[in-house]
Amino acid sequence: MSALAGIIAGVREDLELRQARIELNELRERAADMPPARDVIAALRAEGVSVIAEVKRSSPSKGQLADIPDAGALAAEYEAGGAAVVSVLTEGRHFGGSLDDLVSVRAAVNVPVLRKDFILTSYQLFEARVAGADLVLLIVAALDEQALVSLIERADSMGMAALVEVHDEVELNRALNAGARIVGVNARNLRTLEVDRGVLARLAPLVPPSVVLVAESGVRGARDLVAHGSCGADAVLVGEGLVTARDPRDAVHNLVAAGAHPAVKHAR
Repeated sequence: MSALAGIIAGVREDLELRQARIELNELRERAADMPPARDVIAALRAEGVSVIAEVKRSSPSKGQLADIPDAGALAAEYEAGGAAVVSVLTEGRHFGGSLDDLVSVRAAVNVPVLRKDFILTSYQLFEARVAGADLVLLIVAALDEQALVSLIERADSMGMAALVEVHDEVELNRALNAGARIVGVNARNLRTLEVDRGVLARLAPLVPPSVVLVAESGVRGARDLVAHGSCGADAVLVGEGLVTARDPRDAVHNLVAAGAHPAVKHAR
């Protein structure tokens, strides 16, 4: 079994437990009462290269990364450092996250918030909206085409945006055909957990200028941000490099400053 398949199996089991506790209709009603989602595309289309700062306790490839007793407090530091979006890992078994973290972050910041998880059904979209998410992660490798199209359309109908994650040319074509407006290129292969730092350079020229391009995984500092921006990335998503930093606010600020340099971002 691949790493991705193992994670998804656990996600399905945990999802069944949550569905048994709260019915979909109840989530729909709660979601309808939520304030409108924030404009994620505007945040990521700002001048230079935007920073998506991630609340992430652990990962399958690295194990425990950081003790984060208060996800909201860390997110507030990220926002103070200039993060355009805060990403919150809500998968519990392998990443140590929860929907409670998302709620805490939403209450602590004014910037858009991403629910980063292995979303397989519309139930999880309603969970995300009720917890305050403005953006959700959809992983092409985890979804068939019908499900991918349906989830993108459902997120859009709820006022949320979808960050559609790809790892190669085939997945990129699937994402674009499904109507993705924000594409994330993940350098980490979710089946093997290996990182290919050249994947963004290969895929970026294939992403239309009308689509927001996000570089995911492997961003260790300002040098990586500059490299990704030079390939045409509109934003970078950074997790490990921030949660392990001595001063997360300062670490975000340094990335934001690098991304603001006029020579960094090249048009696709």
